[in-house]
Amino acid sequence: MKNIRNFCIIAHIDHGKSTLADRMLELTGRVTEREMTNAQILDDNPLEQERGITIKLHAIQMDYTAKDGQLYSLNLIDTPGHVDFTYEVSRSLAACEGALLVVDATQGVEAQTISNFYLALEANLEIIPVINKIDLPSAVTTLENVKHQIMDLTGCSEEELHFVSAKQGEGVSDLLETIVRKIPAPSGNPESPLRALIYDSLFDPYRGVVVNFRVFDGTIKEKDKILFMATNMTYEVEEVGILLMKRHRTKELSAGQVGYFTASIRNLQDTKVGDTITHFHRQCETAIAGFKVVKPMVFSGIYPADADDYESLRESLAKLVLNDAAINYEP
Repeated sequence: MKNIRNFCIIAHIDHGKSTLADRMLELTGRVTEREMTNAQILDDNPLEQERGITIKLHAIQMDYTAKDGQLYSLNLIDTPGHVDFTYEVSRSLAACEGALLVVDATQGVEAQTISNFYLALEANLEIIPVINKIDLPSAVTTLENVKHQIMDLTGCSEEELHFVSAKQGEGVSDLLETIVRKIPAPSGNPESPLRALIYDSLFDPYRGVVVNFRVFDGTIKEKDKILFMATNMTYEVEEVGILLMKRHRTKELSAGQVGYFTASIRNLQDTKVGDTITHFHRQCETAIAGFKVVKPMVFSGIYPADADDYESLRESLAKLVLNDAAINYEP
């Protein structure tokens, strides 16, 4: 456990979170240059690729051999920058011990930089400030100002700032060293009753719901009977594993680790983001704090132009609801 580091990348929209994640994946050898077919490789949804934004958060485990010769397991959770996804960001922060606060060298501190920074502070994370896009010609004139903005916001010294160009890969290896050095290893007891946090879930037509989660205490194995504390549903775990570029089955996960499980969950509403998972027979005493039912912000009525499409619209909405906990609909 002492060699695990769980961290996420937070920033305003378009400040280069996903590109920084790309460089880290390349440097740690998780993705070869040949596999980097498109930029922002973690944004695998066509809509994300088309618009160049992150909508769903993505988690991935990287193996990194630090300068001290030890092999570290880095779990990166890439978060969306848009204000509409604040609850998802807060849940993914709860699954981490540290955060990289990325700021564009030409834009400076912006609205989401500040709100995500305060979310990270509330979650008691170790924050590493990173100034990105230092390779842009206009960065020469704005850099000093941006430095002071970040120092005012986070209260860090100039020595603690990291200057990187995620596009060119400059300064990223030093950043990985800092992650290993500054972000604390996860605490937790593998022998305690299971306590795990759901930070995301998605629907697979063949496997049912795939739940992405972080184990805080205890161990989860295949064939375990588990309980979702917010919805009081019980299931038997079918497959447990870690998230590399694809799902990689490991059969069990213990305290401090981040991964996924499937349990033939058909009902979309049973896996709520922020819910606590525990063993059915040996339950943990308290759920992980911070769970709340997401409240919708925008209301609209939708109907198909052709009445025959009504059923497929309803099915599509049902699938959409599974992938996004914030959507409620009444057919």
